[in-house]
Formats: sequence, structure tokens, C-alpha cells
Amino acid sequence: MTFDTIDNSQQTAAKVAGWSGLFSFAIVVFGNYMLLNPLFVSGDAAATAHNLAAHQTQVRIAAVCFLTYSLSVIVLLSALYVIFKPVNHGLALIGALFRLVFAWLWLLAPLNLLGALRLLSNATYLQVFEADRLQALARLHLGANFDDYYVGLPFFGLAATVCAWLWLKSNYIPKGLAILGVISSVWCVLCAFVFLVFPTFNKIVNDYIFDSPMALFELIVSFWLLFRGLRPDAPNQTQAGAV
Repeated sequence: MTFDTIDNSQQTAAKVAGWSGLFSFAIVVFGNYMLLNPLFVSGDAAATAHNLAAHQTQVRIAAVCFLTYSLSVIVLLSALYVIFKPVNHGLALIGALFRLVFAWLWLLAPLNLLGALRLLSNATYLQVFEADRLQALARLHLGANFDDYYVGLPFFGLAATVCAWLWLKSNYIPKGLAILGVISSVWCVLCAFVFLVFPTFNKIVNDYIFDSPMALFELIVSFWLLFRGLRPDAPNQTQAGAV
């Protein structure tokens, strides 16, 4: 099935989706890998707690990055809904709702970071706890970010699967790219569910491989939408021009 009209609202939404997709990717990578991860010391809660206490502003900026990421995901899902509504209203809504759940779960990350900082704040009411216990609890809060992400990952994968299917049906982007999206997002959903049931699964399949193919697909689509828009040379539009 092809769709022989692409209106201005869809083209505008495509630009918004492209910008928000690239921005959300950049902001979450910056918050995670540039700000937060360098403060972690594997297997050493005390050293990690010391780094957090010594770089509180850096941690708070990371929290703002995660909050901004959640908001940008909401902008992205709204734009994708506008694009896909003429293709299949029901599936477009389902895809938006799945991505919305993922965005909501990302809101827990700033709360976890702020909770960890509170435990390390040397507040009077915390002095009844030993320092090593507070450090362990702070590390526990940080570890909760990991759980939040992997609980949200199936929803992210399902949203990407629905969208990839709609890309394929609509012919708005190259068919080969859409097929890659379907395969990579289904793979992500399967890995996420298996990992939740069998937490040692990441020793068999590295957890970066769960979502990296899907993330790459979404990144490529963001560039495509930003610089090409909805595919102007789709077969249905060529035929309409000929007529």
C-alpha cells in the first residue's frame, strides 16, 4: 500500500522528528558517557561516592540532561504520531504510547541521581548512619538507573518496531532501511525480555548489542528526515506526478 499525499504538517513533523531524534541521542550520550560514567569506580562504592560528592554540579547537570532527554522523546513521539496518523491511526497511537512509557521511566533517572546526592550531603539527620552504609545506599540509587532503563527498553523497542513497520508500509523512507528497523527493533525487544528474566544473558550477548542496532537505525532515520524529509521520490508520488 502506498500513500499518495504528504501534507505540509507531515513534512514539518518530519523535520521536528529529525531534530528531536538527533538532539535526544546527543544529550543522553553526553549525560551518560561524558558526565556520569567517569565518576563510577567499578566495585568500589566508597570511591564512587567520593567522586559524586566532589563533582555534585556535574551530577546535577547529568540529571538535567536526562530530564531534557525525556522531554525530547515526548517531542519525538508527537512528531512521529503526526507523520504516521494518515498511515494507520491505531498503530501510530500505540507507538506513541509505548514511547511515552519509555520517556516516563527516564524521569526516574534524575530522581535517582538527586537521591544519591542527598545521601552524601552530610545532612544532620543522616549522621545516625555510618559513612560506608550511606555510600552503599548512594551506589544503590545509581544502580537503579540501570534497572529503570532495562524496564523501559522493551517499550522503546516495541515503539521502534511499530514505527519501523509503519515506515515500511508508508514507503516514506527507503524500504531497505525500514526493514533494518523492523529487524533491529524486534531483536531489541527479544533481548530486553530475555535479559529481564535471565540477568546473566548479557554474558552471552553483550548488553550493548541489545539496543545498538536499533539506536543506529533511529539515528539514520533522524538524519534522513532532517535532510531529505519524507521520501519525495516514492513510487506513488512519481505516478501521481506523471498523471
